[in-house]
Amino acid sequence: MADPQFSYRTRNNLFRMRIRPILGADIMASKKGAILQRWWGAELQMDIARHVSVWGSLRDNSWSGNWLSKTYYPSEGDRMYGARIHYGASQQIPALNNIPGVQYKEADYGGDFSDSKGGISLYSWWGSIGLQRENIRWGETYHASNILSGRNPAVPMLTLQLTPCPWFQFDYFHAWLVSNVLDSTYYYLEDNTQGTQTRHYRPANKFMAANMFTFTPIRQLSFSFGNSIVYAERNVQAAYLIPVAFYKSLDHLLTKGLRTENQNSQAFASISVRPVEHLHLYSSFFLDEFKFSRLKKSNPENNPVSYLVGFNWGGWPLKGLSLKAEFMRSYIACYTHSVTVTTWTSNGYNMGHYMGDNAQSIYTELSYRPIRSMLLRLSYTNDMKYNSYAYLRGGGKDGGISQTIAQKPFDKCIYRNDEVRFDGIYEVHPNMYLTLTMGYNHARAFDNINKDAIISEDLGGIDPTSPDPQSNAAYYLNKFCPLYFQGRNFTTSIAFSFGF
Repeated sequence: MADPQFSYRTRNNLFRMRIRPILGADIMASKKGAILQRWWGAELQMDIARHVSVWGSLRDNSWSGNWLSKTYYPSEGDRMYGARIHYGASQQIPALNNIPGVQYKEADYGGDFSDSKGGISLYSWWGSIGLQRENIRWGETYHASNILSGRNPAVPMLTLQLTPCPWFQFDYFHAWLVSNVLDSTYYYLEDNTQGTQTRHYRPANKFMAANMFTFTPIRQLSFSFGNSIVYAERNVQAAYLIPVAFYKSLDHLLTKGLRTENQNSQAFASISVRPVEHLHLYSSFFLDEFKFSRLKKSNPENNPVSYLVGFNWGGWPLKGLSLKAEFMRSYIACYTHSVTVTTWTSNGYNMGHYMGDNAQSIYTELSYRPIRSMLLRLSYTNDMKYNSYAYLRGGGKDGGISQTIAQKPFDKCIYRNDEVRFDGIYEVHPNMYLTLTMGYNHARAFDNINKDAIISEDLGGIDPTSPDPQSNAAYYLNKFCPLYFQGRNFTTSIAFSFGF
């Protein structure tokens, strides 16, 4: 069977082009009914003169809630929002799960969104420079990175990659993020039938610059380090277009003269070691800020950092067999900021680990590839979210943040989800896949004050009787988890896809 695609190339190979359709459907079912996902589109790839690469893709997606159970979703509106499993049941913030992020459009049947990616790049043997809209993933992981996970919707960016020698690689990008924060000074005026004008406020600008240096002195060892800044100026700041720079220093130069609030800078590092055959050890670190004085036992403050450690044992005793395990912890305030528009988010999605601040995640996986075209995977995930703390300024040598990071981390669990999952993936034909997924999860929330008060039933709404919703278990369950996965659930999914 030939691939249903169009390909063209010149005799001298100075121009090559390929257009391929994208098509897929996934039906997921549990006691709460079924959610049907379908997607379709096309992708284009071109290579010009062996130094210019052009690519693009469009995927139109829909999640239909028409087959959800009326017992759990009594109204059409309930079924519409019930299909939007990227968000918690309150539909206010993205849920704490590892489903790739989206931005929904209007649809009366469920969730509808489109995803357009692409770019143009000039490349040579020593590197590339380009303009693209893609997802960025930085950090060693087999599950979810705590640096840049790529979970947020793709963002447009300028990119630079240099590989001048086998043991060194440099990466840089400057991205235009989506703030989801309104700028009260920036709006459009629209004429209406009442003879007046309506103000349509626009989102505040939000940008990001980041670099990463990667060294591979020997084949079994590589380590990376870099830094970034999320800033919200009216326009692009030229200083952050410098690829090789320490952005916190530039930030101080630009803001401290007037004693204005600085932007949000970060640093990160990762290491990958293969000490013996079949074994891969790795770790990633994300630092919002760091002081050695906070490492002393006498200092109640904790550095707002995140770390991830893991291993992969593969290829023994059976070829194609692999065992993986990861452990991640993020401390209080490591991804947040007192200036909302400069948080480590885009489109509302945390760009680091999906569990966010003051959280812990354990992931284990046993996978086996009996033949090249088949993958069998059994995994267990334990996600725990602890007390949420506001990042507030006001007094103190560190502007008030000292009080926040002096709180005890990982103290009171407010949300927990355990999931056991089996995935069977079979490549029926090149780029044509059939997937079977079966899973069990138990999502529950805990009262912020009384550790013994547990909510593990299906809620679907915020408890209006709570005098303090921030301390109520129902509030947290609806905030962090879609109704479809609340409580105990056995879920089965069958999917077919063509293309990537």
